Amino acid sequence: MTNNSNTKDRLCPECGEKIVGRIDKIFCSDQCRNTYNNKLNSDANNSVRNINNTLRKNRRILEELNVQLDKTMVSKDTLLSQGFNFTYHTHTYTTKRGDTYRFCYEHGYLFLEDKNLYLLVTHKEKGTQV
Repeated sequence: MTNNSNTKDRLCPECGEKIVGRIDKIFCSDQCRNTYNNKLNSDANNSVRNINNTLRKNRRILEELNVQLDKTMVSKDTLLSQGFNFTYHTHTYTTKRGDTYRFCYEHGYLFLEDKNLYLLVTHKEKGTQV
């Protein structure tokens, strides 16, 4: 096997140690590879993790408040007191009448202006409509 100057000078981008082994090896160890990639993705991962946590919390709140799993009306204060965050939802559904439901997975809500309340609904099966 011939020694090539590129193989002698290869250093781990995480710790700076000399890389020994395969010619296409980039890191000196699995630990350095994982540490490097975790640092690289930490900001994006934290943002996604925080949004997912908020969505799961919103879903849990809607599920707990919609005890009949049919249609329940609650005030905005009730939702806010439970920690509901109106900024995040997974999708919307607009009816033929033009009402727009916002959903956190299968649990949704619609603001009823005339009553100043939120109507909570649940999709029991995929494909069912509100």
